[in-house]
Amino acid sequence: MAISTSPSSRGGTRNGGRRRATRMVAVCCGLLLSAPAVAVAATTAPAAPAQTRYEERARGTLVSAEKLYALATPGAVATELGAAGFEDDTVRYGVVAYRLVYRTVDAHGRPTTASGLLTLPIDGERRLRAVSFAHGTGSHKNDSPSMRRVAFVSAPVIAHAAAGAAGVAPDYLGMGTGPGPHPWMDIPSETTASLDMLRAARAFAPRAGRVLEREVMVTGFSQGASAALGLGRALEAGEDRWFRLGALAPVSGAYDFGGAELPALLAGRLEPKSSVLYAAYTLVAFNRLHHLYDSPGEVFRAPYDTTVEALFDGAHTGEQLMRGTPGALDELLTAHGRELLARPTGPLAEALRVTDAVCTDWAPRAPVRLYMATGDEQAVTENTEHCRTALLGNGVDAPVVDLGAVDHYGSRHLGSNVAATSSIVRWFGELRGR
Repeated sequence: MAISTSPSSRGGTRNGGRRRATRMVAVCCGLLLSAPAVAVAATTAPAAPAQTRYEERARGTLVSAEKLYALATPGAVATELGAAGFEDDTVRYGVVAYRLVYRTVDAHGRPTTASGLLTLPIDGERRLRAVSFAHGTGSHKNDSPSMRRVAFVSAPVIAHAAAGAAGVAPDYLGMGTGPGPHPWMDIPSETTASLDMLRAARAFAPRAGRVLEREVMVTGFSQGASAALGLGRALEAGEDRWFRLGALAPVSGAYDFGGAELPALLAGRLEPKSSVLYAAYTLVAFNRLHHLYDSPGEVFRAPYDTTVEALFDGAHTGEQLMRGTPGALDELLTAHGRELLARPTGPLAEALRVTDAVCTDWAPRAPVRLYMATGDEQAVTENTEHCRTALLGNGVDAPVVDLGAVDHYGSRHLGSNVAATSSIVRWFGELRGR
């Protein structure tokens, strides 16, 4: 998870007034619900083909590739990572960044397109191991890796490339240049978008004089932690003929969304504004796929019953979500809306069984580490505990790495992404050296 208007990627957010204003929004949600960051100019994605039957071999086909920027030296990378609040201790190379648009399928299996960020080291080896990074939640289409230059949402991808890997980051369906709304916390479509982005990156790499190795290191933050587990499971199941899972390092995920996260939200254990936004996003996004209600008034109180759905259309910023929603759950939810989240039944219960199965229904063979930070105000640490217990029950002892007091702009949740990035870059490097 992580709804946040993250801090700007530029040093301007470090002055007092600007920082305080940004921090208020960042504390709200690690979701990257829009940020006052520098967005890379977007292009319009091609319309999805109209056919109803989609060939498996078409998935991952590269539609277009656009060079976005280059950080020509390690020093240039270090400067920009530092401005975004990230460490530069693993930087060895300059980095070049591309936006890829590729063919994939939507949440119903129909053909569509998606975009993502590919980062490659300048110099270094010709054969590169890919690192797939799945980002935290965003509300605006620009809250995605290929639309932000070395900002909170894209810095981890840059860091992995600067250490000598190929950084591969899907924007997700409906984000970046992708059409339609984003199916938030829908693990199956996050998995297909991630896998197809890897395929597109492999197709593009020779144009840049590189080849992607079979082994993929997989990581992700917040919402992206569950997406990373979904991709890891798909790779180990052999869903791609080339790529194989090398290691898995999710960070601060809501792995037990129905069993741990929603109860904590309703009990007031999350930061209050985060609770409001997550509750709203849950009902709106899951209703689009699973039909939870006939009218917004069934679950949202007036006046939000007439406005809240539009806030999650991909065109509203985090600041607009902050202004357009109340400060407390009781002002947002009807009694039925609260009851639906507290005791899910029907389509919501079925959807949550899928969302909450990311740790329970498989046993990774590759090395796994679970990263978290005690005191996380958005993703309660019971999520990580439940995931570790589930994996242990399947015979997998996955160490938990507690990152400690790693606040970033007042948020422990955001800070876990910053602190974990350097740690994961080093761990992946150690595994490659074996």
